[in-house]
Amino acid sequence: MATTEADHVIVLDIEQDADAAQFAELSRSPSVTIVDTWAQQSAALAALRPAPTDALLRESARWAYYPWRHTLVKLLGPQSFRTLRLDRNRNLVTPDEQQRLGRLRIGVVGLSSGHAVAHTLAMSGFVGELRLTDFDELEISNLNRVPATVFDLGVNKAVVAMRRIAELDPYLSVRHFTDGLSESTITEFIDGLDIVIEQCDSLEVKLQLREAAQRIGIPVLMATSDRGLIDVERFDLEPNRPVFHGLLGGVTAQTMAGLTTAEKMPYVLRVFDPERISTRMGASMLEIGYSLAAWPQLSGEISVGAATVAEAVRRIGLGLTLASGRAQVDTADVLDRIAEPGLDTAVTPPADTAPITPDDTVDIIDTVIAAAVRAPSGGNSQPWHIHSHGDQISIGIDPRRTSTMDIGFRGSATAIGAALFNARVAAAAHGRRIAVDYPEPGPDHPLTAVLHLSTGTDGDLARWYPAVLRRETNRHLGTGAALPDDVRAMLPQLAEQHGARLHVTTDRAEMSAIAALFAAADRVRYLDPRLHREMSSEMRWPGDPDADFGIDVRSLELDAGNLAALSLLRRGDIMASLDDWDAGGVLGEDARRRILSSSAVATVVVTGDTLRDFSRGGAAMAAVWTAAQEQGLAVQPVAPTFLYARNNTELGQLSAKRLSELDRLRTEFGALIGKQNDESIVLCLRISSAPAPSVSSRRSAVITD
Repeated sequence: MATTEADHVIVLDIEQDADAAQFAELSRSPSVTIVDTWAQQSAALAALRPAPTDALLRESARWAYYPWRHTLVKLLGPQSFRTLRLDRNRNLVTPDEQQRLGRLRIGVVGLSSGHAVAHTLAMSGFVGELRLTDFDELEISNLNRVPATVFDLGVNKAVVAMRRIAELDPYLSVRHFTDGLSESTITEFIDGLDIVIEQCDSLEVKLQLREAAQRIGIPVLMATSDRGLIDVERFDLEPNRPVFHGLLGGVTAQTMAGLTTAEKMPYVLRVFDPERISTRMGASMLEIGYSLAAWPQLSGEISVGAATVAEAVRRIGLGLTLASGRAQVDTADVLDRIAEPGLDTAVTPPADTAPITPDDTVDIIDTVIAAAVRAPSGGNSQPWHIHSHGDQISIGIDPRRTSTMDIGFRGSATAIGAALFNARVAAAAHGRRIAVDYPEPGPDHPLTAVLHLSTGTDGDLARWYPAVLRRETNRHLGTGAALPDDVRAMLPQLAEQHGARLHVTTDRAEMSAIAALFAAADRVRYLDPRLHREMSSEMRWPGDPDADFGIDVRSLELDAGNLAALSLLRRGDIMASLDDWDAGGVLGEDARRRILSSSAVATVVVTGDTLRDFSRGGAAMAAVWTAAQEQGLAVQPVAPTFLYARNNTELGQLSAKRLSELDRLRTEFGALIGKQNDESIVLCLRISSAPAPSVSSRRSAVITD
């Protein structure tokens, strides 16, 4: 590994002939500036308490030559200089401790945030030899956090750090390397070190460095520039400890080789827990490549990290307790909790709400109800209450399971219609007919359908029964294959049989326009606090207790990177920051990709705008969905944020801040599908050629009486 020597500070003892000759040559040069404050330094040394020894007072002066400054500086000798410079450490660090720490050999990898770490260690006197490495050069954008100047622009970062430390203490041994680290040079770099501090950006190098440190038995420290996180791996005490605390499982540096930045994201988020990332950093991570070019960092955060690393070094160097693991020194959080002395600021967390799980039912009624509850609903909310009495079943909207997007219960009515379709199909398949009537609505029952079972069947309906039981949401990205002509003709006819119109979009230009509209609508849903909170509440992660409702995150069919990013997307504080910045271009990317990967977007439209009209449309939607899936196609319902709003008042209920944007999106989408004034959009279906879904949505049991 090559090291640059030309920029090193030169310390001259003019009592030595060779040094005296070099000093004489330098001092005669008109381009060299001479700084001599030795008298003041000597006076300060003599004034120390307790008084320094005679040996320190008699130590000969030295001249330090800084080639990059063309300057000679007269200084106290190495022992007296160190004594005076570190005098203000005393009692906080004892003289014996200072000596022990001054023998440590420490390597710092990555000299952006690592610059502050190395400089802090040097200032504290907690190191005797520093090794610095970075391949990158200083740029203007680094000056928000690297304590350098415009005179350092274009200079290698390791050189910049070395110079600053040499100007602090020319006697400190600093070796700097300007070619960074690679798999072939890491072992040489860390050989003989007591501690290695890793502050680089490359996940591959992070792993390579830890694997090498583990083999040799050297502790590794890392500080992030977000919420004061420090990471400690005591390979000196635990030689078999897995790197990164086992967070990456069996992943090695070799695994990282050749992966793109996007492919590495899941691993990055395993290492840096999304739940511990600050709001603004999490929001910023989502904006990289959109409104941000690179990872943001603040000088204050880096300074906190440097101080924390220095304390960890002190503990390791002195043999004090420091376990492997992580801790946070979150200054923002501390200041958020500032309080008058003695006041109790403890907050009692709200109690969890226990999920309600109704009992199962039996017989033909049970069969019909079991089919009804398999109907799709927005967010798998299952917004119905179902009761039976004799040969009657009532299926009504449950107002408790509504949401902001379910304006006027129109989405719930759509789900009721789909449940009615399933019920009629199941009844027909078991030799029953169903007649439906609708009692007058009331505040607690905006729409109720009463099903009367009688003997008889309907062959056109009965044939769909196996398909109804197989129907499921498929959120895989499609191949973009063309929709078969026979399916393209059949689906609108089926919708018409159930009293609805189906607009099928297959034109790629129109698909692109719809993708842009739905992406913008999704962005609104993410950025509006209430809409985002409700959307996040729909997600069910492995282990969630209320898994019978909502959407299993595995069914989103996200790759590892996007699934990891979902941990950031569900945080309201991060969305609030994106909203404040008028950012969040990435928030609609998933919706856009899904539409563009599809074969068609089928939009169910009905004449009228009553809940019974939406129920009729829901039945048509369920029929189209079931038929498309039986043709081997993947179907995913898509409900853009504006879907159930009819006017600006209702759009304002969704998001007053973005009313005009939602109005534009609603108007443009209506024009794309040829919506008439007397028509209502019931739901959109994304139809694709895609693999089978990973998991199916679960359903809650129902109570019948």
